[in-house]
Amino acid sequence: MTREEKSIAIGDLTAQLAGANIVYLADISGLNADTTSNLRRACFKAGIKLEVVKNTLLAKAMEASDKEFGELPSTLKGNTSIMIADIANAPAKIIKEFRKKGDKPVLKGAYINDEIYIGDNLLESLASLKSKEEVIGEIIGLLQSPAQRIISALLNNAETKGEAAE
Repeated sequence: MTREEKSIAIGDLTAQLAGANIVYLADISGLNADTTSNLRRACFKAGIKLEVVKNTLLAKAMEASDKEFGELPSTLKGNTSIMIADIANAPAKIIKEFRKKGDKPVLKGAYINDEIYIGDNLLESLASLKSKEEVIGEIIGLLQSPAQRIISALLNNAETKGEAAE
């Protein structure tokens, strides 16, 4: 790879990082072609961009980025794949699903909305994070619940009065 090609690759990675609030780093080395293909397909369906990257180029892109990646560059050893998503727990759920059949992919770390997570031991916690949509749905459900109880009580009361009048 020439110096110019490296510069272009770093620029592309920096632009991807600038536009992403959810970035997972994983090791998918050792997966056979069929499993890798299935992983890529699952990521595509979930709206996750999966790309194998060179550690040195990604480290330089992180350094050039306006975002603070903290200790995340220290995880850039061995093979690294970057997963960029819009939903915070989506990559963790996919990794967790694939881990049912083997020991890979391994979570190296994640950057989620300015928070840094390092280590595969956090996979379960990241998978259980609620997405923005899930939190909004729960809030709407909680807000609707008292109103639904009032309406139900009024309807029951009206039915009871109607039966008493007969």
